[in-house]
Amino acid sequence: MTEYKSKHGVVNRPQAEIYMAFTDLRNFLNFLPEDRKQDVTADYDTLSVTVQGMTIGVKVSRREPYSYIELKDNGAPFSFTVMLHFDVVPGEPRQTDFYIVVDAGLNFMLKMMLGNKLQEALDKLVDGLVDVSNGKIPQDIPDELREKMHL
Repeated sequence: MTEYKSKHGVVNRPQAEIYMAFTDLRNFLNFLPEDRKQDVTADYDTLSVTVQGMTIGVKVSRREPYSYIELKDNGAPFSFTVMLHFDVVPGEPRQTDFYIVVDAGLNFMLKMMLGNKLQEALDKLVDGLVDVSNGKIPQDIPDELREKMHL
């Protein structure tokens, strides 16, 4: 397994609030443009997406309120675990130190194709959450989502 760690980001929201946003996988549907939703199914514990004919699914395997959520592959072409960490910032109870760790069982070819992109995606996700918590709108947010969120 290869481990990828995102950067740490300080989110301007309490730990429990951020945790609750991630604990129900149906919440991820709210951030997708309408034309992408038909490729995604989700319930409280599972999420599945089909991309270029390949289905990748995840299932919550562990929750530790309000500090940790672990997702494992569930019908994916390779094994992986995603660990979401929500830590209280010392002395700042209304802020959360958020980061992601991914363990992925990628073969050499997939590691070469996806490794850097996966690292970039993790860091971008953390940056986006930090930006939104600070009232900053990410530049690459789809127009459809901007309209939906009245941005």
